[in-house]
Amino acid sequence: MGLTHFNEEGRAKMVDVTEKAITTRTAVATGRVCLNPETFALVKNGQMKKGDVLAVAQVAGIMAAKKNSELIPMCHPIILTGVDISFNMDEEKSVIDIFATVKCKGETGVEIEALTAASVAALTIYDMCKAVQRDILIEHICLLRKSGGKSGDFVREEK
Repeated sequence: MGLTHFNEEGRAKMVDVTEKAITTRTAVATGRVCLNPETFALVKNGQMKKGDVLAVAQVAGIMAAKKNSELIPMCHPIILTGVDISFNMDEEKSVIDIFATVKCKGETGVEIEALTAASVAALTIYDMCKAVQRDILIEHICLLRKSGGKSGDFVREEK
């Protein structure tokens, strides 16, 4: 499979998806925010001075998916039919796992929109917690699965 984001002159281009079939496309991406136990407790108990960390991160992730084509140069503007951000809070490890699910009916997939949503949700958690913890770690941002389109389904295998 050749590189598709370059024209005959070797310069960047947005891929032409005019002839691709319109299909339902879904992508789920994840990311993890690692906190210390004290910061984790503040987030969990809604005691962070900036407000409800997860509510703000959820809205930020949704907004990021909608604005993705303004952030990533070669991404197509896509009419999204659904965006959902959910969180799994692991108190034992003091981590927040983020899951971003994005859907559309269109000619191109929503993997980057899901990855952007998970990333911005993680960055928002970082921003809202940085006053009480400087060594927050964001990790494991990746695509978990996608469906739809010519290339078919993808499911990340655990390693």
